[in-house]
Amino acid sequence: MSWQTVPLRKLITPNNRRNRPDLPLLSVVRDKGVIKRKLDKSDNHNIIPEDLSNYKVVSEGQFVINKMKAWQGSCGVSAFEGIVSPAYFVFDLQGADSRFFNYAIRSRHYVDEFGRISKGIRVDQWDLELSQLKYIRFPLPPRDEQDQIVRYLDWKVSQINKLINAKRRQIELLAEQKRAVVHKAVTKCGEGWQQLRIKATAKILRGKFSHRPRNDPAFYDGEYPFVQTGDVARAGKYIRKYKQTLNNKGYSVSKQFPKGTLTMTIAANIGDVAILDFDACFPDSVVGFVPHKGIDLEYLYYAFFSMKVEFIKEAPINTQGNLNVERVGTMTVSVPNEETQRNIVHELEICTMKTDKIIDKLNDELTLFAEYRTRIISDVVTGKLDVRGVAVPEYEVVEDAVRNVDDEIDTMESEE
Repeated sequence: MSWQTVPLRKLITPNNRRNRPDLPLLSVVRDKGVIKRKLDKSDNHNIIPEDLSNYKVVSEGQFVINKMKAWQGSCGVSAFEGIVSPAYFVFDLQGADSRFFNYAIRSRHYVDEFGRISKGIRVDQWDLELSQLKYIRFPLPPRDEQDQIVRYLDWKVSQINKLINAKRRQIELLAEQKRAVVHKAVTKCGEGWQQLRIKATAKILRGKFSHRPRNDPAFYDGEYPFVQTGDVARAGKYIRKYKQTLNNKGYSVSKQFPKGTLTMTIAANIGDVAILDFDACFPDSVVGFVPHKGIDLEYLYYAFFSMKVEFIKEAPINTQGNLNVERVGTMTVSVPNEETQRNIVHELEICTMKTDKIIDKLNDELTLFAEYRTRIISDVVTGKLDVRGVAVPEYEVVEDAVRNVDDEIDTMESEE
């Protein structure tokens, strides 16, 4: 193959245009690259300053990096015109097809390279310095081969996305069926049943941080892991240390939620619930419930699990739709006596066991498909897999319909 290897800096030139506060806000996320932000100035997780004149201008076709999260893959070529945080790097792109470059630079190969050249005491404090980009070498095929690679990857990625989306839909349908079974079991009205406000069933705990502190050594030197919204959403019934891969390596000196807390997301993925199996701290997008005497923890989990649609309806219809904790406390839940609670939990464990096993299997398949997609992109854009002679058929373009379950909107938006 007639590929040449060039310094990355040969393909990109910094561009620091500013003073266009009239343009839409953009962000860079790991799963999707450059996106339009859906947040407004009332959002309390990503504060946007009143004066946006110092924000950097991004034009369609420019390359953008979140320098604090480059090692996670938060970079991409923009399909939009807008503005981004001054803490981002914005580059003009030349000498490479923008679509090929976007596939390549977001591949595992280059994400690992960004990690290699980023600096910091701990991984979650790594920062990418502009000068370090000169150490990245970029394999560049001829232009016609770049076009063929884009055609091939668009086709293969669409095939994989179609499978992934179908698996996700299966999981959603199974979860809906399970929720219907659970709802029927926990909403019976009979002798000994009460309608209680949620605040009467449990002590309500609030997450402390709007995001993980970046420069607080005490936070990182603590013993309690920081668990994000996405960790709750993906956990299943329990968030377990041995099973759950936490997104953050930061540890707090203060224990906010003790083991046995029922956690619930109140932003982004409203109403997802999971029982915490270890002491931890949380962002303020998660609320915790410690059951009062006479309230079975697992019964409360199932009761809340059945109420997801109700929780979503209670969220205000705006950009983010954060659920008000005080309002949650006033919502009611059906509660029988303690013995009946335990019997219901036992019955639900039996009748939902098969569904849970199928969902676990589908989630494992999702992971394999995602890993295959990552690997094939990396192999093709680095020349390990030659696709020059592959005939690309007619196909349906399919996007990955993944939700943002990882708190993907960057928490450094307001940094100057």
